[in-house]
Amino acid sequence: MTQIFVITKFFGALHLAAAIDSGLFGEQRRVLLTADCSDNPETAPRLDETPGFEAVRSRFDEVISYNDLIWPYHPAHWQAHDTDQALLRRLLGSHLSLGTDVPELIVESVQAHPARALTRLFDDARLTVYSDGLMSYGPTRTTLPRHVATRIERLVHMDLVPGVRPLVLSEHGVGSALVPSEAFRRVVAEVSATTDITPTGEGPSALFVGQYLSSLGLLTEEEETEMSVRTVTACARAGYRSIAYKPHPAHAPSLTRSVQSAAEAAGVRLRLLEGVLPVEAWFERSAPDLVVGCFSTSLSTADKIYGIPVATMGTELVLERLTPYENSNRMPVTIADTTMPRLLDSGEITPPVITEDRYEQGLLPLIRAVGYCMQAAAYPHLREEAAAYLAEYDGDLLRHFKRKRIAALGMTAPGVRPSGQPRDASVPRRLARRARSLLRARPS
Repeated sequence: MTQIFVITKFFGALHLAAAIDSGLFGEQRRVLLTADCSDNPETAPRLDETPGFEAVRSRFDEVISYNDLIWPYHPAHWQAHDTDQALLRRLLGSHLSLGTDVPELIVESVQAHPARALTRLFDDARLTVYSDGLMSYGPTRTTLPRHVATRIERLVHMDLVPGVRPLVLSEHGVGSALVPSEAFRRVVAEVSATTDITPTGEGPSALFVGQYLSSLGLLTEEEETEMSVRTVTACARAGYRSIAYKPHPAHAPSLTRSVQSAAEAAGVRLRLLEGVLPVEAWFERSAPDLVVGCFSTSLSTADKIYGIPVATMGTELVLERLTPYENSNRMPVTIADTTMPRLLDSGEITPPVITEDRYEQGLLPLIRAVGYCMQAAAYPHLREEAAAYLAEYDGDLLRHFKRKRIAALGMTAPGVRPSGQPRDASVPRRLARRARSLLRARPS
């Protein structure tokens, strides 16, 4: 049998290499498809040509560019037409030397391209999903077609929230397999040893992990810039004289200039860590004294896998701005907001609301309640538990839940009354409104 692994980020390659080294995929023929889903992949270096990638290449029998396979189409959008499915299945199968094999597909998300296109082409393939970080602790984003859901055999993930099993795909009875942290660190060490990584700075140093919040529509450009400036300034006030900044590959160039200006104004040294090499390579070779960011998964890898102190900045603003409520970023922000220390503008770092020894009693019920409110129709078995949690919720209600959402689901919380029977989240609102208008228009 041939296993087809699909990655869109270097981090995915590290994750899969660690899973393979841990024996989670047996001894099969392995083909790695690399897909660049950025807006202009033609202008960026190929993922398989990135410094350090050679260290993971040895786990695969072949490494093939998915972008090249489907050119001139874009991997984030292309999908075969129904009438072309059989033809393209044969052509792609021939190109990948599948023969009569029914392959196993190992993808990051069955809901997004390129995985969505490949699961349709190989409609009889066994499916394994590997976690894309903290997002996997939230609910499945959309309702999966039955012919896809029934083929998913397991979720492969790292232990980023110890003792808590990811919620994604659990409604389909999908089992999970844990990638040992030690295996991930060994792969990162192997990659970092082949790259030119120098220390992040002398004296107390912080590493600021950037995201692309404005590009995702979570914040405005002005809000993201202000948050980044506040982060650098707070790090300086906390006593960190050297700051390394790892911007997201999709960040706006103006954001980097603002961070540089803020560092200069604060009188600290700033080092820019460019390229697509995952920030974990710096954790391994040149560990900073603090990793700070908003809700990036790298905060969890720093904390849980490398034991490096972390702090968040801006989670309360992102939680306020997140729309719609079922936005898949909600769970990562919720986890970061409650389980990680917070960096204040003054430079003070406050302890987390929920410490690791209270994950089972404090964090798990919160995750399940938020998950239910995000996708109530998919997780009806969580309703009673969520309702009990909300009835006694003593936190900042507007921070992790929305009053209208709670009321619409027919549940109560301090200061919230139900607005009637819980709405069936599987029925689009516009169809319900249309049905009501038609009933009113009927002659008596």
